[in-house]
Amino acid sequence: MLMAGASLGVPAAQAQEPNEIDIKNFMFSPMALTVKAGTTVTWKNMDGEPHTVVNDAGVFHSAALDQNDTYQFKFDKPGVYKVFCGIHPYMKATITVQ
Repeated sequence: MLMAGASLGVPAAQAQEPNEIDIKNFMFSPMALTVKAGTTVTWKNMDGEPHTVVNDAGVFHSAALDQNDTYQFKFDKPGVYKVFCGIHPYMKATITVQ
């Protein structure tokens, strides 16, 4: 019985948390996220290279995130927020706040 339980699921350390965007393979994953106003979104850099999290309207801008670093932002106002990496501007994502 114990062996059957050991094979279930993905280890929690590797599972993506709700409202988390992983930065891996020079991409934001997921590239689009919809949340309710008042939600805090966390970005986690899984790459060996630094990345930033920048809103194109200047609402937020993270410092450079090294591997396993995180950045959080609380979205209080509804709207569509375009996000990119300031170091690698081709990396893009969209956060829709309802």
